[in-house]
Amino acid sequence: MINAGELRKNSKIMVDGEPFVMLEVQFVKPGKGVAFYKCKMRNIITGSLLERTYRSGDAFEPASLDERKMQFSYRQENEFYFMDMNTYDQVMLTSEQVGDAINYLIDNLELDILFFDGRAIGITLPNFVDLTVVRADPWAKGDSVSGDTKPVTLETGLEIQVPPFVEEGEKIQVDTRTGQYVTRVKK
Repeated sequence: MINAGELRKNSKIMVDGEPFVMLEVQFVKPGKGVAFYKCKMRNIITGSLLERTYRSGDAFEPASLDERKMQFSYRQENEFYFMDMNTYDQVMLTSEQVGDAINYLIDNLELDILFFDGRAIGITLPNFVDLTVVRADPWAKGDSVSGDTKPVTLETGLEIQVPPFVEEGEKIQVDTRTGQYVTRVKK
């Protein structure tokens, strides 16, 4: 059990039978009365926000979450299929569960899938992904309006800004946390 005093940002607990992750925990000691913890949390399954206050004596059950290393197999309309690297079992996630990670999913990409009570609920991407540039407009030297970057389209459909020397057909490394160009990938 986790006591209210042990709650921190990113703590994962069960509230009303649902898993929640703490976004903000604030200790409040009013001048008169009992001290309490003001908590802001997000439901891991639905994404809804919840704000509650708890006293020091309140205890919580830790959320039974499990992360497994899996590989992206294929996409079929709004369904994404992933394969467990050890058991070869397949798991399906919807486009809502995948979210913005859709911009970085390429065949055979290894990532972590989050499970709650045996069912897949979310995805954790690696920090960096190598993607191929499928469209890059030529950069006009002296084009100071756009600065020292130009837009390119990657194999997943994501559009980002890159330095002018990046050309069509090259592989580049993209930071999945920020969506920004990192470097060219050497072959």
